[in-house]
Amino acid sequence: MIAVVINVAMILAGCALGLMCSHLISQRLLATLTQVLGLCVMGIGLSSLVKSQDMLCVVVCMVVGALIGYVLDIERQIERLGNVMRRRLVRGGGAQTAHGFTEAFVSASLLFCVGALTITGAIEAGLNQNYEIIISKGVIDGVTAVSFAATMGPGVAFGALPLFLYEGGITLLAGLVGPYLPELVLNEMSAVGGVLIVGLAINVLELGQERIRVANLLPAMFLPIVYVPLTQWLGGLFTWPWAL
Repeated sequence: MIAVVINVAMILAGCALGLMCSHLISQRLLATLTQVLGLCVMGIGLSSLVKSQDMLCVVVCMVVGALIGYVLDIERQIERLGNVMRRRLVRGGGAQTAHGFTEAFVSASLLFCVGALTITGAIEAGLNQNYEIIISKGVIDGVTAVSFAATMGPGVAFGALPLFLYEGGITLLAGLVGPYLPELVLNEMSAVGGVLIVGLAINVLELGQERIRVANLLPAMFLPIVYVPLTQWLGGLFTWPWAL
């Protein structure tokens, strides 16, 4: 868990720096930094996506995950959590402040939690006590937090809370279930996570006419755990008679 704590500390340090320096940065420069950040986020997502060895797995998991997320309405629950935290921890401000805080919290939570580095780093830390991946991710998150906090405000800092729970939970569970997850499953989970990150980048860059509700797609990331062994079993079932 020490690596997870370091990751969170780097995010908080980056947020503090971003908030302190935000008044020194012009709005034009902040807009440029946001665009650059969005492009970098998209690059991270695409780099994870291209590692997929089964694009059908990515498509099926995304569709099924979207249906699950739609029923559970995960994004609205996250927004409600963000609003509760804002009301308790942020005083003053009107509707625009509320929207900005919630948007920052949701975007930061997704960006920090979703991705190949989060999964692989947490599992590696849990299995082999190798913290290099998570610490490297912490450096990236810290730099990202500077720009996000400067452009979106203090809501970004609270994105470290779901990261601590999510990444810490995976780290603790990795020692129990990690040995039973094949490498193919991890690759496809990372690839699906890459799609989600691309969706987040589209929101940051404001490329779509309507904002993508990325949080509702989160269940897709865990579906390869079911999809991969199921398709392997079905493949063996249909090819078995011909092997006689």
